[in-house]
Amino acid sequence: MTEFHELSALEASAKIKSGDLTAEALMRSCFERIDERDKLVGAWSYLDKDKAISEAIKSDKAGNPGRLGGLPVAVKDIMDTDDMPTTYGSTIYGNHQPSEDADCVKNVRTNGGIIIGKTVTTEFAWRNPGKTRNPNNAKHTPGGSSSGSAAGVADMQVPLAFGTQTAGSVIRPAAYCGVVGYKPTFGTHDRKGVKELSNYLDTVGTFARDVADVSLFDYALRGQSCPNLADYDNQPPVIGLMIPFSIEASKDALLAYENVYKKAEKAGASLVDIPSSMKFESLADLQTVIMTGDAGASLSWEYEHHPERLTRFYRDSIAIGKAISESALKNAKQLADDARKREASIFEKVDILLTLPASGEAPEGIDFTGDPLFNRVWTLLGWPCINVPAGVGSRRLPLGVQVVGSAGQDASALAAAAWLEKVLGNS
Repeated sequence: MTEFHELSALEASAKIKSGDLTAEALMRSCFERIDERDKLVGAWSYLDKDKAISEAIKSDKAGNPGRLGGLPVAVKDIMDTDDMPTTYGSTIYGNHQPSEDADCVKNVRTNGGIIIGKTVTTEFAWRNPGKTRNPNNAKHTPGGSSSGSAAGVADMQVPLAFGTQTAGSVIRPAAYCGVVGYKPTFGTHDRKGVKELSNYLDTVGTFARDVADVSLFDYALRGQSCPNLADYDNQPPVIGLMIPFSIEASKDALLAYENVYKKAEKAGASLVDIPSSMKFESLADLQTVIMTGDAGASLSWEYEHHPERLTRFYRDSIAIGKAISESALKNAKQLADDARKREASIFEKVDILLTLPASGEAPEGIDFTGDPLFNRVWTLLGWPCINVPAGVGSRRLPLGVQVVGSAGQDASALAAAAWLEKVLGNS
């Protein structure tokens, strides 16, 4: 029998609305799973079980209104919450209690979702990892910076969770943990109350166990109707095959990728090879410059007032960022703006791109969350990206493929990802 915590968000929502499940029972089931697995996985930075269950009981009494009515939602610990500490993954903010929710958290509550707790993030959503381990194999990283969110969803401790991405912090951990991660078009969600790393790049994203669930979550936050995920059922998508930095990809990742596009073609998709180039791949370097320059400004207070609390990486990187002149940073962003316009032509002949979300399976150890190389360019361009799980590699750890859509065409990208998910599930 399926335990309540194993239900997808949509399945749980349907049962809650039909009266076959209460928000309280779902919340209790999630906490039972957390109690069972938390010592091994370590996805959470803060939990208040009594408060979350109390909120679920209140939701039940009110009839669980809202599109997320009664559903537990995890919040990445760089997002402010007015009833839970927000540490940004740093000892500098160990007892920090914001006075109000981040806008994206407010949207969850407005839509009837219940905040179950705060998930572990790397420090300031950048490098320094927390305690979280990959639920598929605790000897391996879950990825970062949205470590706890990806691991918690993958381990069925919570159906929905927030992430953020500045380089690869949603897509890579989703790939490593084997869940759906969704980074929408840049600027989709208001970032007020989210700890800033790069104003030019930071994007609020989501995690769930299937494409329909991230669509439910994301579009509820937008206040818009869910896109039609069956758009490609009658006429499969035209898929552009493009792997920047393919030389850095593992054999397992490339084999999984080949398996996916062959199944897609067999199911009716048209494939178009789109070669990468050194010019395109150099955009990853531009992303690094912008991220570092912006971080030099956004983390200047921490650098100036608490340098002893920062690791050497942060002290050195912030110093490098502060040394980038305002004019040089402005020029880098102009080059990125130009690239966003220029590279949009890729989508003149294809509906979506299919690429890799990471170099391969999650690396061993939890001191390094993996290389975001396979995400940097797409984040710089601001395009919507979705990780779709695609089996396991030779070490029995998850692999994925990354669906990339054009700016603002999130509904089409999600529909293509849902079509691909169905093809992989049916094959």
